[in-house]
Amino acid sequence: MGNLDRILRILVAVLFVVLYFTEVITGIWGIVILVLAAMFFITSLISFCPLYLPFGIRTSRRPRG
Repeated sequence: MGNLDRILRILVAVLFVVLYFTEVITGIWGIVILVLAAMFFITSLISFCPLYLPFGIRTSRRPRG
């Protein structure tokens, strides 16, 4: 996972958390965005997205090894 991908995921995660805690989005949709925020944050920390594998997506410039 490339640096830009990681930064965007963290920014989206922060945005989702802010939307939830400012009560812009509540209820079941609030829970859904919190789960998505957690997934975005965790995948950015470990630099790996399992959904990229089946689609062959690579955002890193490093060669596979």
